[in-house]
Amino acid sequence: MLSTGFSQSASFIYKVKLTDKGNSVYTTSKPSDFLSAKSIERRLLQQIPVNESDLPVNPGYIKSIEASGAKVIYSSKWLNLLIISVDNRLIADAIADKPFVRNIIPADYLIKQNRVSSKKPFFDIERLDKHVLRSGSKRTRSSKELNYGASLNQAQMIKVDQLHEQGFLGNGMTIAVIDAGFNSANVLAAFDSLFTNGQILGTRDFVQPGNDVYNTSISTHGMMVLSTMGGYLPGQLIGTAPKASYYLLRSEDAGSEYLMEEYYWVNAAEYADSVGVDIINSSLGYTEFDNPDENHVYGDMDGNTAVVTIGADMAASKGILVVNSAGNSGNDPWLYIGAPADGDSVFTIGAVNPDGQYAFFSSIGPTADGRIKPDVSAQGVSTIVATIPSGVGGSNGTSFSSPVMAGAAACLWQANPSFSNIELMNAIKMSGSQSSNPDNYKGWGIPDLMLAGNLLTSSQIQQEESFSKLTVFPIPFTDHLSVEVVSSSKLIADIKIISTIGETVAELIGVELNKGKNMIGFNQLDKLRNGLYMLQISDGYFVITEKVVK
Repeated sequence: MLSTGFSQSASFIYKVKLTDKGNSVYTTSKPSDFLSAKSIERRLLQQIPVNESDLPVNPGYIKSIEASGAKVIYSSKWLNLLIISVDNRLIADAIADKPFVRNIIPADYLIKQNRVSSKKPFFDIERLDKHVLRSGSKRTRSSKELNYGASLNQAQMIKVDQLHEQGFLGNGMTIAVIDAGFNSANVLAAFDSLFTNGQILGTRDFVQPGNDVYNTSISTHGMMVLSTMGGYLPGQLIGTAPKASYYLLRSEDAGSEYLMEEYYWVNAAEYADSVGVDIINSSLGYTEFDNPDENHVYGDMDGNTAVVTIGADMAASKGILVVNSAGNSGNDPWLYIGAPADGDSVFTIGAVNPDGQYAFFSSIGPTADGRIKPDVSAQGVSTIVATIPSGVGGSNGTSFSSPVMAGAAACLWQANPSFSNIELMNAIKMSGSQSSNPDNYKGWGIPDLMLAGNLLTSSQIQQEESFSKLTVFPIPFTDHLSVEVVSSSKLIADIKIISTIGETVAELIGVELNKGKNMIGFNQLDKLRNGLYMLQISDGYFVITEKVVK
């Protein structure tokens, strides 16, 4: 994580790549030291083991480098990387000789002052409707109890309004919004319900640590992005996930464009993972910078090169659905999607107009290695967003089609909680309007969230669920654990207790279950460490899980 702010008085900046995380005070056997219970639970539900990449950078290595006279100004556990400042190059030479340092590279270009960018092509938005839309200014039909006002079209287009009708509004889902600032979101009426109901779980600024992300001196971009998901102004704007919870994370400096912002993004994603978010929305992208020496080339858009893409794919490997805007370069010389939209595990969202037609500005694929991008598209022209000082207006950009889709995905995941992030993403893609013939403009097309839900259910098993009820007791357990399971038929099942690092610590293989209620017991569990586990029952097709605590 970003350790502290820094001054520009230091003479030299270096990137320090470390060899490992050996001999650390942190260990994968005690993930609760560095991951929240919700983060561990996400891994358990998706059967993702805790591994070395989850460990913080070895504090001993940091202490040794600081003792050499360097100041650590950045730290990333996923990259296993430090960025340091030193007063003279002799200090860097001494650090290079340390046995845990893989390499040390000059990086003065990362840290510059007083950069002002005239254009941020993956970040541009344009207000289409200059007027403020007031309640009743446009007559629309609503979905049952929700009055979407002018925002109805962006919800109806992907049929998330029908999920809302069924009661799936994002409850219990957590979304991290990685953006450039949330100017005035804490005082705007569109977000009153989020604050009243405690749905803003936290904020953090990785560009200026300790800064207020609601400060009026920073960008409104994140505020508008948030409004397409969490906004709630009946008759004007209903976001696609109004009952989800949110972390608001600033990684982008809207006043300039420099490569360090990719590193800040990785820090934000690491933090989002550690606190247990389910979904990241990132309406950001990187291609060219104020300093031409930092520029990416199209060949970098291969899913493996850009720092931010490496971080985004790492977040996806932790079970997070990473939703990212395709970019707004479709009518610019760059043309193509940028990073991290090029990630193979990143859910990249293009833009269409209110009629579902490709938006001319939406960045296109393929990636440099030939993969189709974007993955799907949603409304990014005249998208209804919150505005300052109050009310709503229409804006355009993939910056808004992305969160429209991210919020909708949260509702779909709420309705289908047993599936992984990748299964969810694939179901949404296969529900797209052009899934039989995807292209590099709209991807798999405009999703149908109701169809995606049906695809998830049918892909699980084309018959009645094997298990209809699972009860585990006592909680917490000590030396024994009783399991009551209701089976739909006579079948053979495997029952496992899985640790937070994905290790099977106890199992019963080939258990015969009769139709109806069955009682099974685990004994001699006294040697297990205290902590969180997942009990899993599977017949080879259907899987049911339950959290257990010792």
